[in-house]
Amino acid sequence: MRRPRLALVPGEPAGVGPELCLAALRRDWDADLIVYGDPDTLRRAGAATGDASAPAPGVRWVEIPNAAPPEFGRPDPANARAVIQALTAAAADCLAGRCDGLVTGPVHKAAINAGGIAYTGTTELLARQAGCEVVMMLANEVVRVALATTHLPLRAVADAIDARGLERTLRILHGALLRDFGIARPVVAVLGLNPHAGESGHLGREEIEVIEPVLAALRARDGFDLRGPLPADTAFLPRALEEFDAVLAMYHDQGLPVLKYSGFEQAVNLTLGLPYPRVAVDHGTALDLAGRGLADPSSLFAAIATCARLARGRMASAAGVAA
Repeated sequence: MRRPRLALVPGEPAGVGPELCLAALRRDWDADLIVYGDPDTLRRAGAATGDASAPAPGVRWVEIPNAAPPEFGRPDPANARAVIQALTAAAADCLAGRCDGLVTGPVHKAAINAGGIAYTGTTELLARQAGCEVVMMLANEVVRVALATTHLPLRAVADAIDARGLERTLRILHGALLRDFGIARPVVAVLGLNPHAGESGHLGREEIEVIEPVLAALRARDGFDLRGPLPADTAFLPRALEEFDAVLAMYHDQGLPVLKYSGFEQAVNLTLGLPYPRVAVDHGTALDLAGRGLADPSSLFAAIATCARLARGRMASAAGVAA
């Protein structure tokens, strides 16, 4: 079976993405990397950080020039269009089968919006482009955390959690654990929305009226092994996590602080439900470190390794052979 072809997008040109990509390109990943971006930006990153080493053999480019030369640490909204174009071009090649997976570096949301492009997140962008519903999941060696809602103000979260959306999220998560992670019978812990998972209705009724009925229906109808709704303050205890293959949090900051505390440098961000694997770094643009050679490439390395593994699994499944 051939090596997977992975599209690699550095992200915000003024952030740490370009220098992290340079570090990644020096390695052999048992995958062919195709960089979607501006070669001059990576050369500038190499000059700024003193990294003059050559990339590994076989690296290819889809050149997407920036409108303005980046000044590391200072995002320029003029480059927003090139950042988005790199993401959508790489994703289009994944959808067309020219690439087998997508790895993305960190982007700067404020700079993209200041550049006149309405943008809430790459997860949402890729879902619209592919015309499918997706789930955001972050993972490290300790825990996998999926999200029922993503980038919403806290006051909007309760209204966004409904039976249809929750069932869809659990089906996508369950399917990804089966297909991409090879877990024969996934066990998913589902968190409650309210403190103490609502305390039998005394601290909120979302658990009783929305979450519990969905879990009961999926258990009875489809045989899903779903635990909960569980209080978020005890679901992440180490002994409890040993029983779960993934945790579904109701909102962004309910689950992700625990994941990042347990292993921030090795954490990756996966978009479940796309027709191709997409894995991103689990950190921002780190503008204060950009161009200084101080950024830790561990998350990008983990993202590439994870994406290559998932791509090989999908390729093997399509070919009817063992990965």
